[in-house]
Amino acid sequence: MPVLVEPDPTQVEALLKAMPAGSHAVAAADRMQAWLDQHHDEYVVVLGPSPSLEEVEAVCSRLRVAHPTVSVLLVRESLSTETLARAMKSGARVVVAANDPDAVVEAVERARQLFVALRGSSGAAQQGRVVTVFSPKGGVGKTTVAVNLALALTDKGARSVCLVDLDLGFGDVAITMQLFPTHSIEQAVGSENTIDLTMLEGLLTRHQDSLMLLAAPSHPEVRERVTPVLVSKILRTLREGFDYVVVDTAPSFDDQTLTALDETDECVIVATLDVPTLKNVKVALETFEVLDIARGHRHLLLNRADDAVGISTDKVEAILGMEISAHVASSIEIAAATNAGTPIIAAKPQHQSSAAIVELASKVVGEEVALMAAPPTNETAHASQPRAGRFRRKREVHA
Repeated sequence: MPVLVEPDPTQVEALLKAMPAGSHAVAAADRMQAWLDQHHDEYVVVLGPSPSLEEVEAVCSRLRVAHPTVSVLLVRESLSTETLARAMKSGARVVVAANDPDAVVEAVERARQLFVALRGSSGAAQQGRVVTVFSPKGGVGKTTVAVNLALALTDKGARSVCLVDLDLGFGDVAITMQLFPTHSIEQAVGSENTIDLTMLEGLLTRHQDSLMLLAAPSHPEVRERVTPVLVSKILRTLREGFDYVVVDTAPSFDDQTLTALDETDECVIVATLDVPTLKNVKVALETFEVLDIARGHRHLLLNRADDAVGISTDKVEAILGMEISAHVASSIEIAAATNAGTPIIAAKPQHQSSAAIVELASKVVGEEVALMAAPPTNETAHASQPRAGRFRRKREVHA
């Protein structure tokens, strides 16, 4: 996927609209370099209008050596002869005007085709995407959202999804899904240098064909032994085996959560219509800006969105400075489904809350996600039981 280097939020918003879904934005070239070192499937770097020509030349020089298959696309407010000459001499493949989004679309697609051609037929494992569900306030329904979103992302089994419970002190994803894991992230402690997909496979608990769970420890004291390095290694390793890795986090900026956020491709922020939560979410979003977390890839989900509380959705958007991606209204049926161990999206796929989660999943994926099928009847329940065996590995991508 393309990566955009641009500090101006207005430019970021405009350029991302002309780039493929899943494109990533960073504010500075050093962040771009760190991103490319971790994501080997990137094929184009788009340098926005803000970086100077000196910065452009420095970026191109580094990429020629470190990432020769990555194209550089330069976007400028105006195209002068000097700009074109310096850009081409430095190694930028194409220069386009900032007010010409069609040219950006065309240039990015040409870069993708060149990347495929340069890779030839040897292929490389496609990296999955990390989707982190976060809220700075507890009790807002974050875990319920994470569980239902993970199920929605499976899209009837078309995608493999792993749900990671990173609320290491009091995680309750397993009990929410009525699963009783024999292993958890605790068994990975101390394996920072040896962890791989085969090892992680033995720690996962199956919920259904396309959804696996890496459970939180059963005792809070284990939390301090789960290092940020281990969290990073786990998420990067799971990327190799799953299309999507959904992370449910603790309601705080602890070291493990910050590490997960740093690995995040798409971030879902959960808020409710009460002043304390909105205040905390606003502070969290300001922190995201400072730390350059998931810029251009943040999705605000408003949970228990009821008009009767006196705070309108328009006011929420004004307070937080971002659009609401999905609304989930209060419903006794959500609590009933959770208590029964069958998340609402599986128990009642046609419920309005299920539709809201599917809408959110579509925005995360960048394409339409279908509603889940109705739960099986007694006659078909046996036939629909999950198959045994290893979790599905990522397919090899060939040119």
